[in-house]
Amino acid sequence: MEMNQNIINARVTFRNSPIHILEKFTIKDIDNAYQQFKKHSELDECVIIQTCNRIELFGKSKTDNTDKIKKTWASIAGLDEETFEENIEFVENHDALHHLLKLTSGLDSMVLGEEQILGQIKNSITSARESKASGQHLNTLFDKAIRMGTRIRNSSGIGKGGISVGSMAVKLAEENIDELKTKEILLIGTGEVSTLVAKSLQRRGYAFKVTSRTIGRSETFCETMGGNPIKFEEILSGFEKYDIIFVATTAPYFLVTQDRITDAMKNKNNGMMILDLSNPRTVDEKVATIKGVKLMNLDQIAEMVEKNMNARLNKVKTVENIIREEISVLEASMKRLDAEPLVTDVFKSIENLREKELQKALQMLDEKDEKKVKIIEELTKAVVESIVSTPMNNIRKASEQGQPDVLELATRLFDYKKQNQAD
Repeated sequence: MEMNQNIINARVTFRNSPIHILEKFTIKDIDNAYQQFKKHSELDECVIIQTCNRIELFGKSKTDNTDKIKKTWASIAGLDEETFEENIEFVENHDALHHLLKLTSGLDSMVLGEEQILGQIKNSITSARESKASGQHLNTLFDKAIRMGTRIRNSSGIGKGGISVGSMAVKLAEENIDELKTKEILLIGTGEVSTLVAKSLQRRGYAFKVTSRTIGRSETFCETMGGNPIKFEEILSGFEKYDIIFVATTAPYFLVTQDRITDAMKNKNNGMMILDLSNPRTVDEKVATIKGVKLMNLDQIAEMVEKNMNARLNKVKTVENIIREEISVLEASMKRLDAEPLVTDVFKSIENLREKELQKALQMLDEKDEKKVKIIEELTKAVVESIVSTPMNNIRKASEQGQPDVLELATRLFDYKKQNQAD
């Protein structure tokens, strides 16, 4: 009897497809996609992971059905099948499990070690569970891979230190300012670097104001990136309201001058941190000489980013070695699931027999004393448990070790019927 499951991973990612191609594979209606994949691709279970850098399908199947997956995906995305040949990648079993661990540990991200993918994977398996698209195999796989990925990240430290100018700038603010959530934060600018800063602030739960040359631009930026828009004119004469100022503009002059910050500090009881992320600089360097003001510029921050990136790269081999050790544990857990339907069925059958024979014995004894009945019942349970546990655990171990002959023999010995197997 075949009990081995087939775990499939089909993916289109930034590694082999540019973003404008990747977008074509986007699955807009995830719930409908789950129904289509299970109906037309012969998948017993499936989980879809979708981010701006990847669209991936993990499935459990009894057959090799890559062609059916391609056809179904093409139909869902409105693409011809030829497009898939150039962009899609298929792996299964060991390689699929290995890839999932690389994802959860941060090795396969565009930004090495980034944390966001872990949250996205958690959301994906939660969504699949709610849609009843996943089942025992993929739920087990994802739960274990998420725990392992988290442990790998923590033990290796691959996610430590900001490696974007935006995240590093926010990290520096956190390190230099106590209780940042209680402080007033201002972001000047709405360009690419400002977007990185806003994303980092938003992710960490900090409230912040945003200003640009036009209020309309600030409002549009805040709708997407968070923050509250404020008029440009208000901030030029009101720097004293802020404790942390991120400046990321392309102004051809010093926007934050020594005079303006000197005036602002006259009315402040606490200090101020200014991070100039503009190129060329738009904060006068003389601001650094003002008492109570800490100024950092783009060159200093970029140097720290590069240092952190190099530190992460140095940890890649460590992470890969841990994954190689963990993959065997993950595979054993998945193989063990092959035996569970048989084990569950045997325990259920034996329990039914135990209850039936117990009732016969109690009727023959005509026993009414509840205390004695309880003792007899516990005795029968203990006898069954002591007899059945060892062979059942041995069957599980054989399954973990990839010994299908033992499973096949146990199936015949216990007269296990294939139709009883729960997916």
